[in-house]
Amino acid sequence: MVRGSDVLLIVVAILFPPAAAAFITGCSCDLLINILLTILGYLPGHLHAFWLIYRKMQAEERYGRGGYIYVGNGEYQPAPGLPGAFPAQPNYGATGGGH
Repeated sequence: MVRGSDVLLIVVAILFPPAAAAFITGCSCDLLINILLTILGYLPGHLHAFWLIYRKMQAEERYGRGGYIYVGNGEYQPAPGLPGAFPAQPNYGATGGGH
């Protein structure tokens, strides 16, 4: 199901593909790849941005809105603390969970 935020991402990807990649992945290797693809040719940058949007939409369908984290290379995992998610990593030191 396409949401308004996905439509906005598609419009941003049409205008400037690296911006859409940055919105989805943050400052990651995928952003650098998208910038290089856009420099090499505008169409490869578009295809990569649309692929990232498609993978994000798949993760929203599988895990629910906000129920996933981006792990790189277009892959998503369930967010910790949700049913079916990976167990949370233990906290060490003074930043531990307020015990």
